[in-house]
Amino acid sequence: MDANSIDRTADLLDITALFEGMNTAWGRGDADAYGEHFTADATYTTYVGTLYQGRTDIVEAHRALLATFLKGTQLAGQTTDIRFIGADTAVVLSRGDVHKGNKPPRKLRKVQTSTVVRDADGQWRVAAFHNTKRHTVMEAVSFTFAPATRPLAHQ
Repeated sequence: MDANSIDRTADLLDITALFEGMNTAWGRGDADAYGEHFTADATYTTYVGTLYQGRTDIVEAHRALLATFLKGTQLAGQTTDIRFIGADTAVVLSRGDVHKGNKPPRKLRKVQTSTVVRDADGQWRVAAFHNTKRHTVMEAVSFTFAPATRPLAHQ
């Protein structure tokens, strides 16, 4: 039996809970709790291109961000796909954004790719995270002048 033919219901719930926990920790401004959702050697690429390597780097950067630029913010997110690559690894595609207050933004402007792994303690954690900001105007220009660049899902 291959990894994709087994019942993944529990894993899907655990991975969903992983991201919910990250959002909750962020909303509390708790960089340490946020960092616990990453493997010790995780990589984290921000939408401006900054690369953090390792949980300590991720935690300390977020401690500073959550105390300054991102103080009092919340994360809004929507998982668009979870694809398993073996028993203990999955690629998660999502959309997200940062906002203040309890009302999430209507449009989620960022696209994220996360590689999640089941760690030695049995918990799912993020091993690699990459975040990019969507530029819908540039997409529209590309799709208008080069229609073949439009992803199949948008046709």
